[in-house]
Amino acid sequence: MTKAEIVAEIANKTGIEKVAVQATVEAFMDTLKNSMVSGQNVYLRGFGSFIIKKRAEKTGRNISKNTTIIIPAHNIPAFKPAKTFVNKVKSHTKVK
Repeated sequence: MTKAEIVAEIANKTGIEKVAVQATVEAFMDTLKNSMVSGQNVYLRGFGSFIIKKRAEKTGRNISKNTTIIIPAHNIPAFKPAKTFVNKVKSHTKVK
């Protein structure tokens, strides 16, 4: 599902114009990104948590040049779904 499909779905369910829904979705995403960039995790009860994971420094290999490189420690964004969300997906998803 794309962002445009999400906007259309919300507009159909709520009766709010697509332009207003689009602005709301964009504002939500900007707020989420800005919070995480500033180092804050975002918790949405019943849905999940957008958290910042710390990756330790590690040694990697550049196989084309056959050299060893050091990958510095860094942070990455991650999503951890809520248990209720996971259980709902498990019970309603068909295995292919």
